[in-house]
Amino acid sequence: MRAALLRLRRATGLPVAFGGLAHDARPVRIAELTGAATNVLRGLAIRTGNGLGGKSMALSRPCAVTDYRAARHISHEYDTAVAAEGLRSVVAVPVVVRRKVRGLLYGALRTPLVLGDRVLDAAVAAARDVEQALAVRDEVQRLLAEARPQAGERGPGAWESVREAHGELRALAPRIADPALRGELLAVCGRLAAANAGAAAAGISLAPREVDVLSCVASGATNAAAAERLGLKPETVKAYLRSAMRKLGAHSRGEAVAAARRGGVLP
Repeated sequence: MRAALLRLRRATGLPVAFGGLAHDARPVRIAELTGAATNVLRGLAIRTGNGLGGKSMALSRPCAVTDYRAARHISHEYDTAVAAEGLRSVVAVPVVVRRKVRGLLYGALRTPLVLGDRVLDAAVAAARDVEQALAVRDEVQRLLAEARPQAGERGPGAWESVREAHGELRALAPRIADPALRGELLAVCGRLAAANAGAAAAGISLAPREVDVLSCVASGATNAAAAERLGLKPETVKAYLRSAMRKLGAHSRGEAVAAARRGGVLP
């Protein structure tokens, strides 16, 4: 959210941007501000239908006003906070993931000017960035939830599910902006890999991208498919695979996967 608001300000020149996310069934709460002169907006709970942001949430589309305090087509529950910050022209864009409003982004001027298409387009693009990040986070949490209980189970079926989840998690990791979530994801990947290890191969130390490539290879992906999944060039995938094979003392892709599993690098 913070990064999206900063990009919005840079792209539009708007002096103020702010926003927040909804958690569980609670209202969207303003948690991030950039360019604000006061903290009066921080912590505001935006309910569906209330104010400009609430209208945007209700309609699931961007809404804008040229002069907030004089606008006739919105309710005015938040006028005191908006006036204290000195905002006049405001645009609000909902963050929608799987048809559910998950947050709001605002951009604002302290003068009553019409906000043109360039500003609206930039605000929508910033909201899409947040939507994509939330969708990835949701997928990570789903995979973590699926993988954790299975890591302690035995049997081919259980381990195949764990291996699939491990490969997907490794592929998602580079796309996670939240360092805490990325760290949790990689820690779980490590536990999944170690859970099925026999006697660990001494001295094995693979680079993260080498593990990513091996995870794709273990799922049966070709170099081209692995490259697409990881956002790399096929030549780069080949280089990582050669390096991993050399470290593992393997002469084929299959031998590399088997050695990585014995050493606790892959589940």
